[in-house]
Amino acid sequence: MRHSPGQWLRRATVGVLALATMWTSTGSPAAAAAPAPEAESLAFAQRYAALQHGGIVRAANSSISCRASQSSCEGVRSGRAGVNGDFDMFYIDVDRDPNTYNSSRAEIRLPDGSQVTYARLYWGGNLRVGEQKPSEDNGRVLVAEPGGEYKEILADTVVGHRVTDSVDAFQASADVTGLVRQSGPGMYTVAQVNVAAGRSAAGAWGGWTLVVAYENVAQPLRHLALWDGFVPLRSEAAELRLRGARFPADAKGSVGLVAYDGDRGNSGDSLTVTSGSRSGSIPLTGPGNSRDDVLNSTISGPGTSSGARVPAYANTLGYDSDVFDLAGGLPHAGDEATFRLASARDGAWAGVLFAAVDARQ
Repeated sequence: MRHSPGQWLRRATVGVLALATMWTSTGSPAAAAAPAPEAESLAFAQRYAALQHGGIVRAANSSISCRASQSSCEGVRSGRAGVNGDFDMFYIDVDRDPNTYNSSRAEIRLPDGSQVTYARLYWGGNLRVGEQKPSEDNGRVLVAEPGGEYKEILADTVVGHRVTDSVDAFQASADVTGLVRQSGPGMYTVAQVNVAAGRSAAGAWGGWTLVVAYENVAQPLRHLALWDGFVPLRSEAAELRLRGARFPADAKGSVGLVAYDGDRGNSGDSLTVTSGSRSGSIPLTGPGNSRDDVLNSTISGPGTSSGARVPAYANTLGYDSDVFDLAGGLPHAGDEATFRLASARDGAWAGVLFAAVDARQ
């Protein structure tokens, strides 16, 4: 078993309380907590729901990419075809801090006058590639708010962690409402996501997504919902229903997802929505996401909904965090909408789905 120098640095960082202060959802320092338990698979369940004027935004980035020294890496980072299993992968580390071995940044954008009502950070990756990372570190990361110092964030819920013949995959999450409410919009840095570097047939992947629900009186009245779990998509689909909500005909909004180890160019994965009592689903597409290849290693969203990222690689090599615009509206009015993420080809995992859909006034 190989250990990177960063692995030892990570352990040192966790012990430095000056850098890593744990925070509760209220934004106050918290006492040390026991590690979150783990489970091989977690069925999707609703994490948050609200009916309010406002919406949902997210910031996201990958934590690992191909080594720049490889001849085709720069082209793939710029958006050319390529999958993680084709490369020797190494950590993204943008913070110039010798005590971290991976770090990346992304921006939360909120309309003026917005109030954060809920925020949750998700992170995950593959622990076994050329090296094997210990699962004990799955439930902790470091987060720096805009202009702030690193604080240790511990998972506050069961961690999804599944080992197969080829991968050792996990997703963890924590309520960070207080931190984001106090800090506001801007660039957030997430470091020490527990991912392994190297090369294997399955490939390395990993990254993080910060999902933020907000209230804003200038925005339409919307049904907001956030679901999470940890589901292998090859064996089952992630299907979520937004029930008891009254949607107008042609309701607009957005739908987002987080998934792991999708391969660009492998068709057979889709995100669809069905509404009302009539049959028939509508496939969702977006910038760089075709209807039958939504798990194609992108961090994307419509228009200016996606903030800045550092680095801003177009091909994130196994990490997907995408937002899709319900540009045509829900196909039918009614009191239920069903969102379904499925993959017939990729050995991928679904981690998060969220939606913000116009409500009937």
